[in-house]
Amino acid sequence: MLERPLTHADIEGVYAGLRPLLAGEIEATSKLSREHAVVEPMLGLVLIAGGKYTTYRVMAKDAVDAAARRLRNVPPSKTTEVPLLGADGYGSAWSARASTARRHGISVGVMEHLLERYGTLTGELLTLIDTNPALGRPLPGAPEYVRAEVAYATRIEGALHLDDVLTRRTRVSIETVHRGLESMDDVAELMAAELGWDAATRRREVEHYRARVAAEHESQRMPDDLTADAARHGAPDVRGYAVDAGATHA
Repeated sequence: MLERPLTHADIEGVYAGLRPLLAGEIEATSKLSREHAVVEPMLGLVLIAGGKYTTYRVMAKDAVDAAARRLRNVPPSKTTEVPLLGADGYGSAWSARASTARRHGISVGVMEHLLERYGTLTGELLTLIDTNPALGRPLPGAPEYVRAEVAYATRIEGALHLDDVLTRRTRVSIETVHRGLESMDDVAELMAAELGWDAATRRREVEHYRARVAAEHESQRMPDDLTADAARHGAPDVRGYAVDAGATHA
């Protein structure tokens, strides 16, 4: 289908995950429904199965509506009228992105990136940059991200470890060929300042993250899911947990 066939050298990032699917009579998961189902197997117990992250809101509405039918005087759902966090006023913020960028001393590209990630919560990151202009600089190895995002992830979004920022709060680990290795030292420095890490803690975080990336690379060379999963769990968890024979223990 392509003029130039793709090779492994063309792959910049990968990810995989699990999704709960409704049971069906076919084995191919690609053909199973991505829809969700709300059931009441016994009086007063409402269950929801299937679905996906991108439809979580309608899933919640359907589950609550099912429960509400058993109650009295429950007003109609207003879910569709409530804007998502960061969505309220987004249109105006996007229209004013160029002038806002000039006012805060950042590029329009950075402003667009922040708006696309945080919506109107971008103002909170701009305050961080205004207070400390160094936070407006890009991360090494991931120039589309700025240092303020690390500070925000740590202060506001509850990030406690290096992989929290590089693999969960941002997408650096799946959007870069180096999987975040070129960014981790700067991220660790920023997190250390926010969380009060000493040198030993900072070093441990970097070592754990490097081992995690090595385990990820190893898992992606495995021929099947079982061996890939075993390779992925070859790196110790920075939180002090280990995975052994399907059980997680301290």
